[in-house]
Amino acid sequence: MRHYEIVLIVHPDQSEQVPAMVERYKSQIEAAEGKIHRMEDWGRRQLAYPIQKLVKAHYLCWNIEISQATLDELEHNFRYNDAILRHLTVKMDKAEVGPSIMLKAAEKEESRKPAPAPAAAV
Repeated sequence: MRHYEIVLIVHPDQSEQVPAMVERYKSQIEAAEGKIHRMEDWGRRQLAYPIQKLVKAHYLCWNIEISQATLDELEHNFRYNDAILRHLTVKMDKAEVGPSIMLKAAEKEESRKPAPAPAAAV
């Protein structure tokens, strides 16, 4: 089994469907005796360039350990899922289990946002 990092860009209108999509692919990986080392939902983010006239999309990142046959099946499913705008699979040397740089940046950005002001009593 090899280690892979997969990044998915999902259509922003399908953000509500992401948990079900993740669960479906997760069960597919586990059914093929694969391992999921890290699964991150980066949320909606600005795209570097428009894709199908969209400027925002929902990002997912997974670090998994699967066989080549399972990877081929996953990529086939990604290709024919209309909700997935783009996908990228990168072969890794080892399993990454810590938080990614993108997740750390998103958490840092969230911590910078001011807390909402309490509602004034009338």
